[in-house]
Amino acid sequence: MNIKQLFDDDSAVSPVIGVILMVAITVILAAVIATFVLGLGDSVSNTAPQASFSVDYDSSEDPSEIDITHDGGDSIQAQLLNVNSDEAFDGTGGDVTGSTSASWSQFNSYDEGSKISAGNTLTIEETGSSDFSQATVRVTFQSEQGDTSATLAEWSGPDA
Repeated sequence: MNIKQLFDDDSAVSPVIGVILMVAITVILAAVIATFVLGLGDSVSNTAPQASFSVDYDSSEDPSEIDITHDGGDSIQAQLLNVNSDEAFDGTGGDVTGSTSASWSQFNSYDEGSKISAGNTLTIEETGSSDFSQATVRVTFQSEQGDTSATLAEWSGPDA
């Protein structure tokens, strides 16, 4: 057996490695193209913010009030946060009257470009015909594209 011949004969190594590399590149390209075609990349960036809200009900006021406070987590643009209720409400210091759903940016104290962050509080009053003690109030997030929404907080009155 000639040892020099072993070092010079490498004809089988190159084609096998070449085929393996071509298959790997094809699989990676197919995965990337499928991600864009199926729109899977968009859903990763449209996640709801992580934030906690507390709701305090004050029945001693006339009309009764609910204070919704951002306790912590991500800051959120005011126009992306909505307050929904099954009872009509008025905004204290706001333009919202007799509504069951309103964006935080509809209240005078929060402009459309403002960010709601920890410590911000929104006070909402009952209208003459509503009763918050029997209401369910939700704070929801709606993405800018409108395709993603999430309930960030939910509160039910003591008689609900």
